[in-house]
Amino acid sequence: MYKHILIPVLFDEGHDPGPAYEAAQALADPDATFTVFHAMEPIPNYAGVTITKKMLDASRVEAKKLLAEKAKALPGSKAALVDGYAGRAIVDYANDHDVDCIVVASHTEGLSGVLLGSVSAKVVRHARCTVHVIR
Repeated sequence: MYKHILIPVLFDEGHDPGPAYEAAQALADPDATFTVFHAMEPIPNYAGVTITKKMLDASRVEAKKLLAEKAKALPGSKAALVDGYAGRAIVDYANDHDVDCIVVASHTEGLSGVLLGSVSAKVVRHARCTVHVIR
């Protein structure tokens, strides 16, 4: 059983964190800590010239709101919003915050669904802790 479980979430429509939450609860110690996590990826340079600071700030406020809503669905969890590329940010956060288990969903569909999605594959390859992939 695990003491600190990290559950990365997406805000895209159709990505239900419910199965990951259920898996995390099943794997958790009775006194476990849950962190619902989202990484805000950098804006590409070609798009950065048209996006104002005001727009970026509004995007961050909206992301915090959405993440808080996702965290409410997992009783006792806290939310963590960080900047960075998802795969690397998940691994770095886990390493820096004594996470002993990551429950990550793999959202790859179609024929490529035989393999893990790119973010989950990076997490599996580079995390120092246990990783459970939800398909």
